[in-house]
Amino acid sequence: MLNLKPGHMAALPFVLLFGACTGPAGSGDTEAVDPPAQIEPARPTRGDKFTYANYDQVRISHIDLNLDVNFDEKVLDGIATIDFTRIDPQASELVLDTKDLTIRSVMAVDGDLAGTGIDFSLAAADEMLGAKLTIPLGENLTRIAIDYRTSPQAEGLQWLSPEQTAGKLYPYLFSQAQAINARTIAPLQDTPAVRMPYSATLRVPDGLLPLMSASQGEIDANGEYRFEMPQAIPSYLIAIAVGDIKFKAINDHIGVYAEDYILDASAEEFSETPLMEEANAALYGPYRWGRYDLIVLPPSFPFGGMENPRLSFMTPTLIAGDKSLTNVVAHELAHSWSGNLVTNATWRDAWLNEGFTSYVENRVMEDLYGRDRAVMKQALSLEDLWRSIEGAARPELTQLKLPADLAHPDEAFSNVAYVKGQFFLMFLEDRFGREVFDPFLKSYFDHFAFQSITTEDFLDYLNTELRAENPDLVSDDELHAWVYEPGLPDTAAAPQSDAFDKVAVQQARWVAGEITASEVQTADWSTHEWLHFLNSLPDDLSGAQFADLDDAFSLTGTQNAETAFAWYMQTIAGGYEPSFAALDGFLMRVGRGKFIYRLYQALEDNGRGDWAREVYARARPGYHPIAQRRIDAILIED
Repeated sequence: MLNLKPGHMAALPFVLLFGACTGPAGSGDTEAVDPPAQIEPARPTRGDKFTYANYDQVRISHIDLNLDVNFDEKVLDGIATIDFTRIDPQASELVLDTKDLTIRSVMAVDGDLAGTGIDFSLAAADEMLGAKLTIPLGENLTRIAIDYRTSPQAEGLQWLSPEQTAGKLYPYLFSQAQAINARTIAPLQDTPAVRMPYSATLRVPDGLLPLMSASQGEIDANGEYRFEMPQAIPSYLIAIAVGDIKFKAINDHIGVYAEDYILDASAEEFSETPLMEEANAALYGPYRWGRYDLIVLPPSFPFGGMENPRLSFMTPTLIAGDKSLTNVVAHELAHSWSGNLVTNATWRDAWLNEGFTSYVENRVMEDLYGRDRAVMKQALSLEDLWRSIEGAARPELTQLKLPADLAHPDEAFSNVAYVKGQFFLMFLEDRFGREVFDPFLKSYFDHFAFQSITTEDFLDYLNTELRAENPDLVSDDELHAWVYEPGLPDTAAAPQSDAFDKVAVQQARWVAGEITASEVQTADWSTHEWLHFLNSLPDDLSGAQFADLDDAFSLTGTQNAETAFAWYMQTIAGGYEPSFAALDGFLMRVGRGKFIYRLYQALEDNGRGDWAREVYARARPGYHPIAQRRIDAILIED
């Protein structure tokens, strides 16, 4: 394994730096060279429109990252050593994705030109896709080393100052590569169609612990941390976190990383993760990734969780103190089968990741906590799905197989992929029966293990392995309606929760003035029941009714993030002024997109745009770049 350090390539006397240095002004520290002639941004032409990579001709088989984590300049600085295979023996170039990277040089590591520099070209950057990096391939060349530096503005990396952390003493870094932000972290083939193992060597400041989506770092005599991910994964699952991070074990192969202030609470909140793993394995086969750890990130993490293999990234908004929000843990763990093991080949097929995972999550939660809880979650999810369908920018975005003219991969991550995908699998389960459908899904995960597939691959497997034996249970028209037509088919389940029916009865009595809020029987309510109560409140509540609820249940300022979000959505629409100071605090400390995107949109839609912009101006520096881009589009951009 080549083990170059950053800057070593530039220092070698035999390296011929034919390539140009490019990147943000002032981001590099190497000797200036003439820039290449400006090239118009190239547009992808292959199956995945969001990558430049010529992965049908040349495919990465391994990447090794050797990086300095530079908090002073907010960059990763180092060398990516890439092994690749020619799919097409006549292929004459390797095309990689980059975004906001300074490419210092490219060197041949083997082949006839081993040890010499390689000319390369970097196209003009596209705002969304970044810049196409083209590297000519010499005879027998199968390995190259790229000396590069990331940008302080890399969308896939968030750099937090010590003041933005709980401990206030050390800085923090974490990545978020999904969907197409791995190219802001390293030059590679940034498409889920390409899977590869990876390794990494990291150097970090004293006192900080680095973690990656890999076997957790063994430190060598030089103080360098070494990581290995032996299984082939898509680029969006490469992940890094560096900070004042501690660890607490849950069992012999599951544990939690977090800042000290939340470590014990996180380990307790997630203590049932081993039970979730056992339930998954019983249904769909053994866990295949070695360890399964979780890291609770700072509040600016923009998602509920991210399924980075061996190390799920989690939001601190899940730490409710009563395990009521751990379905997100079940979801990220389920990705170890659906998404990480079997992966969507393009973002048009995102439902193969998220719909399958939502289905598996719900099955696991039913197994552990009973059918009532699973059905309540189905009902809440269906409400969210209808909201997404009604608010879709165009009907085609409510198909499972998304249209070819998808504008941005972020469009793929709506409730359509998650919930419509889940309900499609529930439809199939209902038609074929669990005694048939469960073994089918297990065989599906086995058959396509460590592969990237399309919707059509799944349908072919469904037809061959399930429908051929049961040809009359599901029609072609029904499948087509679920996968290729907008909206929700008539064959979708309509989950009915007895618990929700009881909530509705009490809500109706309270709305009618028959009882006060303090007389509503909530002692046995779960978070699901609270969400149903809050989400279904009538639009015309009076200020006195808002106050009655608030006085009885202290909803303003509640520490349960899901309940707080549902309450603030109602108080924004109803103009309940006493909630706005607490809402300000919520927006300042919570960076989870699920909450803040809709809250800012609700403020804008309800005549509170100026107030929202004032809050956002203060909160924006603490939000992740992904969240900043989304909220800018709501509050700032035309």
